[in-house]
Amino acid sequence: MKYFDSKYFHYKDSELYCENVPVKKIVDIYGTPAYIYSKNFFKDRFLEFDDAFKKVKHKIFFASKSNFNLNVIKIFSDLGAGIDVNSSGELYRALKAGVNPKNILLTGVGKTKDEIILGLENNVLLIKAESLQEVILINKLASKLGKKADVALRVNPDVDAKTHPYISTGLAENKFGIDSSSALDIFIECSKLPNINMCGIDMHIGSQITTVEPFVEAVIKMSELTKKIISAGINIKHFDIGGGMGVIYNDEKPFTPKELADVLVPIFMGINCDIFFEPGRYLTANGGILATEVLYTKQNKKKNFVVVDAAMTDMLRPSIYKAYHHIQPIQLKNQQDIKADIVGPVCESGDFLAKDREVENVEAGDFLAVMSAGAYGMVMSSNYNARRRAPEIIVDGSDFYITRSRENFEHLLYDEKIISQLHK
Repeated sequence: MKYFDSKYFHYKDSELYCENVPVKKIVDIYGTPAYIYSKNFFKDRFLEFDDAFKKVKHKIFFASKSNFNLNVIKIFSDLGAGIDVNSSGELYRALKAGVNPKNILLTGVGKTKDEIILGLENNVLLIKAESLQEVILINKLASKLGKKADVALRVNPDVDAKTHPYISTGLAENKFGIDSSSALDIFIECSKLPNINMCGIDMHIGSQITTVEPFVEAVIKMSELTKKIISAGINIKHFDIGGGMGVIYNDEKPFTPKELADVLVPIFMGINCDIFFEPGRYLTANGGILATEVLYTKQNKKKNFVVVDAAMTDMLRPSIYKAYHHIQPIQLKNQQDIKADIVGPVCESGDFLAKDREVENVEAGDFLAVMSAGAYGMVMSSNYNARRRAPEIIVDGSDFYITRSRENFEHLLYDEKIISQLHK
C-alpha cells in the first residue's frame, strides 16, 4: 500500500509522527478516536496562499465551516486572516477566539433575523446577502438599529466547477446566490435602500476544484459584471472569488496558489477592487488526521472487515460523499496488504471510512490514521448512537496541546432532564 508522507505527517523508525511528536504518544494519553492537527501545516499553507497573490491588494478569509476549532480560528487570525462565518454559532466562535469583527464576513444562504441582527450589532465587516429579499430584510433591521449595513451580493456565475454535485455551488440549478443575468438590476435596486451600502460582489462556484479553468471562466464573467455595476454608479470596493481550491485526498493533482494567481492576477488588475478569498479545505484538510484503534477483524466469504472505534459520527464524508480518505498504520509492521472495508461501530450500513481498500493487515489493538481529516471532519461530527465527540489536539513542533477534550456523558445530557409530571 502507499503511504502519505510529508514534513507534517511522516514516518520515523516505522512510527507515524505529527511534526516532531509520535502520534502513538498522543493517543496513549487522549485515546481514540481523536483529531490531531499540525499547526505548522496551517501556517505554511496560509503564507503560501498569501504570497501567491502579493501583486494585488487582497485579504484571505478563513472559511471556518471547514474547521471551527477556536485555536484553529485563532491561528489563522494571528497570521492576518479574516474569518468567514456561516452562522451565528460560527460568528460566536470567531468572536470568542478574539477575532476583530471588522475581519469577519457573515455569509450563508438562509440567515435568520437573529443572525443578521447579531452581525449588525457586532459591526462585522459586511454581510454577504444571497437574495433581494434578504437585502430588504437587512435594510429593515439596520433601520431599527440605527445603522447602515455594508452588504455584498453573492452572484451565481452559472459555471460548472466539475466537482461532486453535493459541493458544486456555482450552477444555475444550485440554491446559492442570485442569477447573474438579473444581478445588475438587483444591485441597482438594493443601492437605493436607505440603510444599505452595497460594497461588494461575491461568488463561490464549489469545493474541491482541481483545475483552474472554472475559476478563470467565472472570474472573467464576474469581472465584466463588476465593471457594469461600477459604471452604474455603485461603489463596489471588493471582489470576492470565494474558495474551493482542491487538495490531495488520493491521487488528485490540484493546482497551486501560484498557478491560480498566474491566470487570475491579470484579470484582477482590470478592476479597481480589493480581492477577497475564502479558502477553508485548502488551508486545513491535509493538516489533520483522525486517529482510530482497531477493535476487531473478521471475514466472510467475500470480504475482510476491519472494525475501528471511529465512525460516521466522527468522519461523515465517506458516507455522504463516498469521499476518499487515505488510511494508513500509525505503527508500520510490514505485514502483507489485504483488501478490506474499514467500518465503524454505528448501527448503519453506511458507517464506513473506506470500502475495498488496500491496507496493511492489522489486528485488534493496532492504530490507524485517517488522513486529510483537517477539514469537514470534526465540524460534521454528531452524537448519533449517543456517541461522544472526539477530542482535538494541536501539535506545534515538539509540543502538543488538547484544544477540545473528549465529551463526557454529562455533555450528552446537557440541559436534558426527567420531567416528573410526565411519569405519574
